[in-house]
Amino acid sequence: MPRTVPAGLRLRPFAGEPDLAEIVRIENAEAEADHVPERVDIETLAVRYAHPSPHFDPVRDVTIAEVDGRPVAVASREWVETTDGLREYRIDGAVDPSWRRRGIGSALLAESERRSRALARRDGPGVACVFGSFSGDSQPGDVALLTAAGFAPARFFFDMTRPSLEDTPDQPLPSGLEIRPITIDLAPAVWHAQAEAFLDHWGGVDESDERLRRQLAQPSTDLSLWIVAFDGDELAGGVLNKIDAAENEAMGLERGWLGSVFTRRPWRRRGLAGALIVESLRRLRQRGLTSAGLGVDADNPSGALQLYERLGFEVTYRSTAWRKHLDPEDQR
Repeated sequence: MPRTVPAGLRLRPFAGEPDLAEIVRIENAEAEADHVPERVDIETLAVRYAHPSPHFDPVRDVTIAEVDGRPVAVASREWVETTDGLREYRIDGAVDPSWRRRGIGSALLAESERRSRALARRDGPGVACVFGSFSGDSQPGDVALLTAAGFAPARFFFDMTRPSLEDTPDQPLPSGLEIRPITIDLAPAVWHAQAEAFLDHWGGVDESDERLRRQLAQPSTDLSLWIVAFDGDELAGGVLNKIDAAENEAMGLERGWLGSVFTRRPWRRRGLAGALIVESLRRLRQRGLTSAGLGVDADNPSGALQLYERLGFEVTYRSTAWRKHLDPEDQR
């Protein structure tokens, strides 16, 4: 039986800059309570919201739940074209832990589904659509909420950590390839090469130029940390490393993050990814960091999980991607 929501609960759209601090507070409070190994900061969130696109517009796609004028929860939505031929309306949310188990999460999820259905109707019945969401293994409340709403697990993902940047192996680049510095002029080529490399992976991302501009504006983006290999004029693969200083400070870490590890098809199975990862670890160590992390699809078809384990990474957290199919009638 659905819980009765608190008296005075109101769902409203994102109202601009004054909401950013409250969203950060709510999301970080939930992450801390659930032992989720990530944090968000206001500068990073502000950049994301300052670069709307057809896939994500905060005025349209962020909902604040407040009780008697105080924000207590937030939901956000975006859509992507997936590599398995679907349009996925991704739903995320967070509830202040002191306001849990009062029906607020259920109310926000229902609102996000309603708004996503409206977008699906706008796009017409010719597109196969699903809802999507994510939860961590340390979030039983999220699992219960999604299960009750008809979502089912679709895929599993791991966070992996190399607890030390000492003792990196010796793994040279394949013959004929070289690492070159990435300038702002080369960044779009790297971005689109990355998108191409992931076309045979599960899921989907917003590949728009606006999404690239948002990425480049993030405080954690440092092009000097992008380790990219070229074969003549061809871009062969890369690792888009970053250092999230605000997250490190909040969590007491000195960690670099291998944000995206990719190899284009003609250069696969030649040891390129391993060489780029090893160089990334060295570069992060030179910056004074002591550990490195990355995320991986547990069923990655390229054998990435085994490669990372050979290079000293360990699984430290597991997440679940959830899906729920939209009834075609909802698009009419």
